[in-house]
Order: sequence, then C-alpha cells, then structure tokens
Amino acid sequence: MDKRQAILEAAFTVFARRGYAQACVKEIAEEAGVAKPTVYNHLADKENLFRHAMEAAADAVRAENLAAVERMRDPGDDLRAALEDGACRMLQVCCSERARALRWLTYAQVAGFPDLIEAVQGRTSHGLADALADRLARLVLSGRLRPCEPALAAEQFLALLTGPLEARSRLGTRKVPAAEVREVAAAATDTFLRAYGAAAPEAG
Repeated sequence: MDKRQAILEAAFTVFARRGYAQACVKEIAEEAGVAKPTVYNHLADKENLFRHAMEAAADAVRAENLAAVERMRDPGDDLRAALEDGACRMLQVCCSERARALRWLTYAQVAGFPDLIEAVQGRTSHGLADALADRLARLVLSGRLRPCEPALAAEQFLALLTGPLEARSRLGTRKVPAAEVREVAAAATDTFLRAYGAAAPEAG
C-alpha cells in the first residue's frame, strides 16, 4: 500500500471515529504511521483530506458491490439462488462498518460539504445500478427474465433491498443481524422474480 492510500484509509478511520470537527491531522498521521508533514504534502489540508478520504471509501464500497453483482454474470441453472446470493452480498456491503460510516459522515457534514452527497452516491448507488442493469439485460437476452427496461428493473430491485433494510436498521442507527439480511434478500428476490421472471413455457 502506498503512503497516499494509507493516509486516506487512516483518515477515514479517524473521521468515522471522531467526526469531522473533532478529528485532527496529528491523529490521522499516527494512524497511518507517517509524519504529520507527510499528510500535508499529499493532501494539503484537512478539508481536502476529508473529501479524498470519503471518495476513496466510496470507491471501496463500489468495488465490493460490483464484485457482488459480477457473481450474477453466470447464474447457472438456479436463477433465484444466484439473484438471492447477489442480493445478500450487496446488503452485506451496505451493512458493513465502512458503508455505515460513509453514510453517517456524508449526511453529518452536508452543511459544510454540500456536494458530498452527490459525489458519494455517484460512486456507490449510481455505479451499482448501472452494473446491475447490465447483468439484468444479459438475463433478458438469454430469456431468463421477461423483456423489460433493465435500468428500471435494476432500480426496482435495489429499492426492494434498500427500503426494508433502512427500516430495519432504523435509518442506519442499528446494525441489522445476518438472519434479517438474508430474509430481506429472499423477499426482494421473490418479489422481483414475480414481476420479471420469464414465464414458463406452456405445455404442448
């Protein structure tokens, strides 16, 4: 890991632990194992450090989500199981400590960083929706899902996941148990396939 990446990861850890106002560059430098001037050499000031640390964390969450969606590329014979597995993995990413801290910091600092919500969501939610739409389009082309608009189907599938999750987590204030994550994934998959699953061929 290079120094800049180490600094950004350490910064996110400290910001998540302390909040933006209470975090100090000295503690971030200690967390990263570098000298304080090294932090300034790479990121200039605390505001710039915060922005880049948030973007790096959002990129990490996106990479984890894209890995979950990628598993849907070849669903095998059991489409329901593949979709449910991908849904469960996306929810696990959403429930991770990093993702929860990212959401908390984004909304806590919206007054001082009004463009932060768009920057974070552009790296996480939007990128995930595009990747999922691509996977669903391939399933439509192969006849595994009925003809539909993949972008809309992806949007609705994600809504089926995030809506119940937000309610169960009380908008991020409570960690959702693994059993509940699986329950949400199963229910979302069932509802999605009822709407978009390809009709079984009629017996002739």
